[in-house]
Amino acid sequence: MNNFSELSLSPLLSSNLSRNKFVTPTEVQSAAIPPALAGRDVIGTAQTGTGKTLAFVLPILESLIANPVKAGVQALILTPTRELAMQINETFALMALGTGIRSAVVVGGLNEQTQLRAIRNGARIVIATPGRLCDFLDRKLVKLSASKILVLDEADRMLDMGFLPSIKRILGELPTVRQTLFFSATIEASVAKLVNAHVTDPVRIAIGSITKPAENVDLRLYEVDKDRKLGLLLAMLKKEQGTFLVFARTKHGTDRLAKGLQGEGVKTARIHGDRTQNQRVQALKGFQNGDYRVLVATDVAARGIHVDGISHVVNYDLPQAPEDFIHRVGRTGRAGARGIATTFATPSERGDVRLVEKALKLKLERCEVPAEALVARKVVVLPVAHEQRRSGEFWREGQRKSRFRR
Repeated sequence: MNNFSELSLSPLLSSNLSRNKFVTPTEVQSAAIPPALAGRDVIGTAQTGTGKTLAFVLPILESLIANPVKAGVQALILTPTRELAMQINETFALMALGTGIRSAVVVGGLNEQTQLRAIRNGARIVIATPGRLCDFLDRKLVKLSASKILVLDEADRMLDMGFLPSIKRILGELPTVRQTLFFSATIEASVAKLVNAHVTDPVRIAIGSITKPAENVDLRLYEVDKDRKLGLLLAMLKKEQGTFLVFARTKHGTDRLAKGLQGEGVKTARIHGDRTQNQRVQALKGFQNGDYRVLVATDVAARGIHVDGISHVVNYDLPQAPEDFIHRVGRTGRAGARGIATTFATPSERGDVRLVEKALKLKLERCEVPAEALVARKVVVLPVAHEQRRSGEFWREGQRKSRFRR
């Protein structure tokens, strides 16, 4: 399939694709949409930013248009984070315009009565995080017995977050005869066991490497002392154009870095687990709309941020494990665009850098720290009790847990 016009879609869906300037499908869309439209189960893996969401949105909508059942939840999408659930819902809203098909987002941190009202008012698609949906099932507030399509989106991340019991609970409420679509950036042994137990004669799709960053992302490394990281980041912001998504390891570190950037006049927002849902939504929308040039985040956002046009990803702190590096870097260089991913590492973390290069079979380009970044800058200092363990200890624990380690 080289063009969306080749698909046998309803006129409304074809019109919505054209209206939103979807003309040429990505590789994963080209491979996954035709068998999904034919009712086949699909297991698809591809790097982030390759268009997996549309690859399941279109088949679901086409199926529901062709089978206009009036009542009950006919399609369920499970996803690991609130942000990702809401962004999937935005894609549904664009593609479902004029069809009369409504969706409901079921996630923690938002008003549950609003979510329940959306379901009771006829939502045929539920986009949910496992925890909140299980809560609704336990209280018998929602039924899934009419669901004909299940999507597991980013299942590896859901298992990493400890959602396996909740997923099993939800699967037990679904009809055994259904279509299952699985899409993710990675598929590990634990995920494969779960998925293979719940699919029938699936079409297997693997696009590109799922254990390396996209080739259109330049990988850079600066060896820099901890107290000079802020100066280096400020020098990059001054020299280079575009938006920056900056990853810090801890919630306290995220707050501290955001305050430091704001103190230097940089428009900065922040996202981490202690922020309210409204604060997280406002931060993400402000970043998308250009109100903030920098978004500082913990790894809670690595899978939940789908913003086109992010110029730079900065690993201000090294991630816990190599696979987290892949998900962070995957926020730039999306949809064929060029991106830059820069990692800051202290001299004591040279061994950690070599570990990630070995695990992911890549080489980070060593760059010289510019002179203007060599001045130590202080950020807001929190009490020692709030600090995480030393980076080397943190990284080694991540290595012990890492699925990349042999």
